Amino acid sequence: MKALPRLMVAPTGARRTKADHPALPVTLPEIVETAQACAAEGADGLHLHLRDADGRHLLDAGRYCEALVELGAAVPDMAIQITTEAAGLYSAAHQRAVALASGAELVSAALREMATDTEDETATGFYETCAAGGIAVQHILYDADDFDLMTRLLPDPLLRDPRLQLLFVLGRYSLDRDSAPADLSPFLKRMAALGLTPDWAVCAFGRGETACLVEAHRQDGNLRVGFENALWNADGRIARDNAERVRQVVRACG
Repeated sequence: MKALPRLMVAPTGARRTKADHPALPVTLPEIVETAQACAAEGADGLHLHLRDADGRHLLDAGRYCEALVELGAAVPDMAIQITTEAAGLYSAAHQRAVALASGAELVSAALREMATDTEDETATGFYETCAAGGIAVQHILYDADDFDLMTRLLPDPLLRDPRLQLLFVLGRYSLDRDSAPADLSPFLKRMAALGLTPDWAVCAFGRGETACLVEAHRQDGNLRVGFENALWNADGRIARDNAERVRQVVRACG
């Protein structure tokens, strides 16, 4: 099972468009070009979102398979993680089916979404199937209370496995909920209280992204940076592109 990359770029997301930033990669050729530029700046992983012909968020196993082949050829040393984000468009059953049929070895999945309109046994079975098939699921936690849901859904062998992958989300899209380094503390405290030693990472929304990622790096966490979460450099200026955000974070983390 693949480990998390140390620095993953999330260049697109499910919601932003070129109206938000002209350098947001939407088509697969744009995503491939962005992946190459970000790899050159030090990113060793990419969090992949796809869009349909109208630019809308798309979860499609066949399209993921095609994208993974293209990215594998263009950036062979870069780990590619697919998203299962619903974005208000897809059911948990569809999300699970795409995760299992896409051919991806790294999959991002929100615990809350996997439990939506779903029996606990079904969600647990999905996680067990992924583990048995060598699919590394990075569980998204939006706040420390999501640890309760995780301990409810994951069987103890998966929960206690040091290969367990987590993503702590700091802040939100709205500007009044910019992230701050202190937002990481509740996650770390809860993780320690449960005695867990997972492979964890942080993403952070808004203008506090760089400061949050520097703090996560100081705490020996993995990092996720990019236009899905923030458009701004540490000085408050809008970044030119995703590669600049990668470069800025690499420099800030020393």
